[in-house]
Amino acid sequence: MALLDQLPALIGVVVGSLGSYAVQSLTERRRWNRQREERWDDKRFETYGRYANALKAQLRVAQRIGSSLGFADVADPLRPADGLPLLADAESRRATEWESVLLVGDAATIAAARRWHETIWTIEALVREGPVDAEMWTKAHRLASAARDAFYESARRDLGIEGAPPPSGQWPRQWRAELSG
Repeated sequence: MALLDQLPALIGVVVGSLGSYAVQSLTERRRWNRQREERWDDKRFETYGRYANALKAQLRVAQRIGSSLGFADVADPLRPADGLPLLADAESRRATEWESVLLVGDAATIAAARRWHETIWTIEALVREGPVDAEMWTKAHRLASAARDAFYESARRDLGIEGAPPPSGQWPRQWRAELSG
């Protein structure tokens, strides 16, 4: 009889223990998932930043070579003989960073990153092939600028960063037009 009197209390203890275990398990799983997401967000942020910096460095070398070929709106000319090896090194760094983007990026950001580096390759081709008209140089830079903006917009969306990205820089740069006007 004593066991039957204690049975409701024992059932209450068992149900309470199972409920407590279930709640604790769910809480721990959510915490683990949240921490994992934060780690991946940090990795994606670092990866996207390193990739963007590598591309900007590559573009800067190409622009400096272009400056020595007479293209406007770029300072610090760099002779092709001196610059082409630097451009090859910059491409190698970009290609290395690209593998990380492929690993952690979402499909839209990978596509935007690919488009951006392809526009940089176009600018590289212009400096490797020698002088071209200023209109083609300007158009290539406008395409690269638009591709850069699309990359940042996609990367920000992937990282959950609220708000619009900063306004795009115009090519040729407005400050140059203001000086000559």
